[in-house]
Amino acid sequence: MAVIGKGQAHGACSLLHAAGLGYGCSMALNLPVAVRLLDKESKRTLSDPDGLLEAVIDIWIANGHSLPNGLEKGDLHWAVASKIPPRQGLKSSAAVSVAAIRALISSTKMQLEDKDIVLMSAQAQLEAGVSITGSIDDSWACATNGWKLIDVNAETIEGGVLLEGSGPIAEDWHVMILSRGERVSRPEPEAFAAQQQNFIQALNAIQEGQELVALTWNGRAMVTITSDSAARKMTNDAFVNGARSSGLTGSGSAIMVITPSVSKPSYERLMKLFSTRYTGVEIIETTFLNTEVVPDETE
Repeated sequence: MAVIGKGQAHGACSLLHAAGLGYGCSMALNLPVAVRLLDKESKRTLSDPDGLLEAVIDIWIANGHSLPNGLEKGDLHWAVASKIPPRQGLKSSAAVSVAAIRALISSTKMQLEDKDIVLMSAQAQLEAGVSITGSIDDSWACATNGWKLIDVNAETIEGGVLLEGSGPIAEDWHVMILSRGERVSRPEPEAFAAQQQNFIQALNAIQEGQELVALTWNGRAMVTITSDSAARKMTNDAFVNGARSSGLTGSGSAIMVITPSVSKPSYERLMKLFSTRYTGVEIIETTFLNTEVVPDETE
């Protein structure tokens, strides 16, 4: 068995669910994913219940790209190592598809831009049925650092990027994820209309550079849309105990809890709260992934 290609990506959390207003935004998180493309089946069991990796190959071929080493589709196999809990709103599908496309790029020694990777990632997710909108904002966040505000109805991938930012400075914040197991179902698109005002608040906050405010407003909307009363209680408890931001990510079920890094007592209080009061909750600690600031050479 030979490794013929490798690709990497990372997870993300929602700042604005794309099904709410037609604008989406996700923020990169340090939840790494590595995908290897193999010429023989791995001994490790591969979990791909939605057929996402098969969809990636189909989309790769549909975009006019050749498979590596003259191999056929049936000759290609995958191995995935991921730190992202699946089906919890942490963009595992976007991350795996991005990493898989990068593995194909590596195997064929091609040169493709991030926008090309994001396009194929969105196409693969739609084909596999794991996304309502194509999750273009998620794919951008999993392929690059920081965040991008996306118009999901734009004619081109690059034309859909309306605004972008580096995100909250990683060193300034403790990022806690409350992992509660895979979501049972995904909300219907028509359920989003009633929460338009909350989504508008999230959009306004993004435009003002207040990402953590956006995360909270978006999370409030999604708690109502998903009828997740447990998530509402947990986010309320987070704020009462010192969180600066908290909210459901994606369509659930994971909850983001953000505290200032200088406020260690709040962080310790929240760790104790969620590790002792709630059952079936795994606490994952991570960080935001910021884009690098390019120095202004004119200064």
